[in-house]
Amino acid sequence: MGEEHPRKRSRQHFEADARHVSLLESPQCETSKWYFSREEIERFSPSRKDGIDLVKESFLRSSYCTFLQRLGMKLHVSQVTIGNAMVMCHRFYMRQSHAKNDWQTIATASLFLACKAEDEPCQLSSVVVASYEIIYEWDPSASIRIHQTEYYHEFKEFILAGERLLLDTSAFHHLDIELPYKPLAAALNRLNAWPDLATAAWNLVHDWLRTTLCLQYKPHVIATATVHLAATFQNAKLGSRRDWWLEFGVTTKLLKEVIQEMCILIEVDRRRTMPPPRREVAWAIPAPIKPVHMARGYPFHSYPLLPYRQPGIW
Repeated sequence: MGEEHPRKRSRQHFEADARHVSLLESPQCETSKWYFSREEIERFSPSRKDGIDLVKESFLRSSYCTFLQRLGMKLHVSQVTIGNAMVMCHRFYMRQSHAKNDWQTIATASLFLACKAEDEPCQLSSVVVASYEIIYEWDPSASIRIHQTEYYHEFKEFILAGERLLLDTSAFHHLDIELPYKPLAAALNRLNAWPDLATAAWNLVHDWLRTTLCLQYKPHVIATATVHLAATFQNAKLGSRRDWWLEFGVTTKLLKEVIQEMCILIEVDRRRTMPPPRREVAWAIPAPIKPVHMARGYPFHSYPLLPYRQPGIW
C-alpha cells in the first residue's frame, strides 16, 4: 500500500493530542487561592502527581509562553492581553495536570479568553486559524486545510471546550486578573524614573510573566521589586528617601526576598542558554585562534546579574 496521505496523518496527530484535554477534571483546591510558595509550585503541582518532573514542567511552561507570544503577535493583540493569557495558563496548571490537558489547546483558549477580559476585540475564527497554522507550521497544507469546514469546526470545538475548562477551573476568576503593568507605571511616574530605567523595568516585567513569579507574589510587589532591580542595573537613584519602596506597601524584608527570587530566575535562565564550555586543547596550536562569537549570556534583555546584597543597594 502507498504512504498515508499527509493531510490524514496530520489530522490524526491533532486528534491524538487533543484527547489530553480533560473536560471532567474538577479543581483540586480552593479556587480563591492563586498565590503559592515555591515549594508548592516545585513539589506539589498536579503535574508532579502524574509523573511530570520539575524540569519537564518548566519546559512546558516555557513552551506555552513562547506559543502565546507568537500567537498574540500574529493576531496583533496587546502585550497586556498576552501577559494575561500567560497568567491564565500558569494558574490553570496549578489546578490541572499537563498530563491530562494539552497545552496548545489551553494556551489558545487562554488567549481568546484574555481578549474578552481585556475588551480587545478578536474574532474566534481568527484565533482558530492563527493557532492551527502555528501548531502545524511544519505542514505546508495546514493553512489551506484549516479553512475547510470539517477541520475548522473540529478545531474550534476543542478551543471552546478548553475555554469552558479554564472558566470552570478558575470559578470565573480568570476574567479579573491583575498584572504588574499598572502598578509599575504608577511607580515609575511617582519616582520620576529616567526613560532608560523605565524601559529596563518594562522589559523585566515582560520576562517575569513567563515565570512562576506571578504565582508567588502580588502585582504591586513584583512591580516595586522590578523598579529596584532595574535601578540597580542602571546604577540609578530613586526617590527622595532611601527606603522609597515602603511608599508602595512593600517591606524591606519582602523586597529582598522577591529580588533574590528574581536573581535566581535570571541566573537559572543564563545557565540554561549559555553554550557548553569548550574543551581544552592538549597540544600547541601554531596559529592564533580568532575569538569565537558567543551567544548573549543574559536572555533577560541582556541585563547582567548583580548580587542583590551589594553595599549601598539598600
